[in-house]
Formats: sequence, structure tokens, C-alpha cells
Amino acid sequence: MSYNNSHNLILNTDNYKHCHYPLYPKGTEYVSSYIESRGGEFPVAMFVGLQAFIREYLMRPITLEDIDEAEYVEREQGMHFNRDNWLGILNDHGGYLPVEIEAVPEGTVLPVKNVLVQLINTDPRYWWVTSFFETALLRAVWYPTTVGTISWLAKQQVKQTFAATSDHPELVRHILHDYGARGVSSRESAALGGLAHLVNFSQSDTVPGILAAKRYYNAVDPSNSGPNSEHAGFCAWGQEHEADAMRNMLEVHAPSGVALLLTDTYDHENAVKNIIGGELKELVAAFPGLVGIRPDSGDVVQVTADTTEWLMDSFGHTTNSKGFKVLPNFVRVVQGDGVRRDTLPKVFIEMERRGLAADNAVFGMGGGLLQHCNRDTMEFGMKANAVCVDGEWRDISKSPSYDSMKRSKSGRLALVHRDGEYQTVRRDSVGPEENLLLPVFRNGQLLKKWDFSELIGRSESEVPEHYYADAVSAMVLAARETEPVAVGA
Repeated sequence: MSYNNSHNLILNTDNYKHCHYPLYPKGTEYVSSYIESRGGEFPVAMFVGLQAFIREYLMRPITLEDIDEAEYVEREQGMHFNRDNWLGILNDHGGYLPVEIEAVPEGTVLPVKNVLVQLINTDPRYWWVTSFFETALLRAVWYPTTVGTISWLAKQQVKQTFAATSDHPELVRHILHDYGARGVSSRESAALGGLAHLVNFSQSDTVPGILAAKRYYNAVDPSNSGPNSEHAGFCAWGQEHEADAMRNMLEVHAPSGVALLLTDTYDHENAVKNIIGGELKELVAAFPGLVGIRPDSGDVVQVTADTTEWLMDSFGHTTNSKGFKVLPNFVRVVQGDGVRRDTLPKVFIEMERRGLAADNAVFGMGGGLLQHCNRDTMEFGMKANAVCVDGEWRDISKSPSYDSMKRSKSGRLALVHRDGEYQTVRRDSVGPEENLLLPVFRNGQLLKKWDFSELIGRSESEVPEHYYADAVSAMVLAARETEPVAVGA
């Protein structure tokens, strides 16, 4: 018996799912379920990731070998397994799950507590299928959507500070880099979280995310990166030759036009002031492109602002139309340590307080982007909302007496956009032309293929200010308390 088939959907679930099919009322024909973010830390969700799951798992038919393997595994554990159910799907549907999935268009940003995905079985003989793969489907939605939302809210913070301190709003998509591959739980997580981030920003070192965006969404050139350094290479030269290590990198990577120099291998302040701004000053200023100065430790707020000012002391600055100081184009701070959704706005506040334009620095997020979240971050859940028994539809829902958050919606649902706001309503209360949930999968067929450019376009659509007000509130308040910087200062 082989255990190498990670795509066996029958085993991509919780054990107890195998004993649920006989628990429905006799005569059950259809079960409808839906997915939503029930609340949590953010007021909105940027929906992304479903198409990747469909293409990777649901468009691969279940085989006889999958059934044999699943039966062996489940019975070995003492779990009930109904072989006839799965042989029926194999023989009646060619191994494809008889379900229809409809969803909001990917890349859409909408308030939480709205339906994002709704599914139903298409063959009354397989009513149990809808809930069977809840584990895999919910995971495929909550994780990339949560990462995408964290990234989207960070982008609103970037836009806020650029509007206040920069003359170059076209740089917004280039400001936040994904460094999360090593801090995430698996390669697949890196792929799904990485592609979600690329909807909002065009910078990443997470290769699985770049590949996933290209494979599942036809992304073209979704990311940029450039030669960076690591401590191993610089340490190998020894502390007395730190300047030589930096010089070597500048010479080796001059043809590429980018070189990011680590400055905290030993003494960050000395490296910035005396090596980069002293011994290597002319080489840095003459570099044919961008030299990134990369502190990788310390207090992220103070280190970013201090490094910017030290570089200005060595290389000078100009003042933009909004009265904020800007480094020469050949040098920038690259801050990739300690950047999280709670610290990034603090960095921007301090930069603005010191009269430093936002485009003096670019940032990277690692675990704070791809790993510091879980299903409860946005309170994701998938619940049954309607069943059809003996031809009669019933609205169903759960309503725990001790946890109002876990109350679910009842009845088949639709999503509409009225008076500038999204609303989840009963499906039978609106015409199909008003329902924003679109069929994307049915019986093994992909009905709608979203292009990555479409996801980006939707994510950048204008939205009400209250969608992101909490994310930028500290920045707005700090700006009001800071005296404007005079042009030419």
C-alpha cells in the first residue's frame, strides 16, 4: 500500500467526516453550505485562493487506488468507511466530486460577515459530499484570504503615508517585500500566502508564491527581486574585512543594477556611517542602480529612521513638493526585520515626524505576513445553511447560546452590492443578475478562470474609507499632531 498520494481528496479531511453521511435525515437529497469570515481582527476581507485549490485538487478525479488507500487507512484506525459511496462517485461521475461551487470574484475586498463561497451537491445520491471536504476547502480559503487581507491593509497604510509625504504614488506596489518563505509552516502555505501578497505588492522572494500565481492565475511577471546579501557570506570575510565584503558585492552585482548590503553583521551604525558613508562612499554613489542599506536587527522604528538620517548625512538629500526629505535615487533603506502589521504604521509615523519621505525606505515582512495568523484571526467558518429532504427545502443554521459569533446564516444565500455596500441576502429575494456569487466549479469543470491581473484590478478598486480606517487611524492622528514641514527645510 502506497502512502505517497498527497492529492487523495478522500484522505484530505478529518477522520470523523467518514461517519457523517448516515447522520442526515432519511430522504436528504441536497445540502448547501457556505463560507464566511465571521468577524475577527479586521473589518474587511480580500478574497483570494479558491481557484488555486480547485485547479490543484478538484480537477483531479478520484481513482480506484485512492479509494483502496482511503479504505485501508480509515479502517485501520477504526473509522467507518463507506466504499460504495466512493465507488458511486467513481462510476457515476468519473471520479469528480458532484458539487457546484459559487464564489465572489477573487480579489474583491468586502466587509466581513458576508458570504464568500457557497456550494451544493449536484446529484441527490451524494448529499453528503458538500460537507465532506469542508476541512480542505475551508483551509484553502481562510489562509490565503487572511494573508491577502493583512497585505491589503498594509497597502492602505503605505498609500496613506505616500499621500502625505511622497511625490511618487506609483511606487506603492513596490514598497512591501515578501520574505516569509522560511518562516511559514509548509511549502504549500508559502505558495498560497505568497500569491495572496502579490495581489497587493509586486515584491517577493517567496518563490513558491510566484510560481503559484503563474500556475493557477496565469500571472505574468508578478514579482521583482534583486541581489541581496546574507550574514554567512559577509561573516566569511571576517570583521576586519567587512568593507571588502561590501565592496565585493557592489562590484559583483553592478551589472544587475541592484545590491542590498547587510549592515548589522557587527556594528550597524559603524557600517552605515563609516563604511558605506565613508570608505565606500564614492563606490556607492557611482553604483549603476540602487544600493539598499539593510539593517536586520534592533528596534524597527528607530533603526529605520536613524539609518535614513545617517545616509542623508553622508549622501545628502533633496526636499520634495510636500516638504519631506528624500535620499538620492541611488540609495535606500531596506528594512526587513521586525516588520509586522502592528509595527509598520509606527515606522511611517516616526518617518513623517522626522520629516522623512516614505519613499526613503522599502520594507519586507516574513512571518508577520505569512505565519502570524490562524483561522481565528478572521473567525472563518464553513456551515450548512439549507437542506432538501424528500423534495422540501429547509433553512438550517446553528445558534449556540454561549457564543453569538458562531451563529450561522440560514437559507440559500446571495451577495449583492447596494448603495455602495455589500450585503448577504436570501437567494430567492433577488434576481440572478444581481447576485455577485458566480458559479466557478461544477462536476470537475472549472466554469470561470480568473486572471491574476483581474485580481489586482479588483483589489485596487475604490472602497469606502471605513474599510481601512482602523488600519490607518494611528497614522492620521499622528499627522494631525505633527506640525507640517516647510518646503525647503
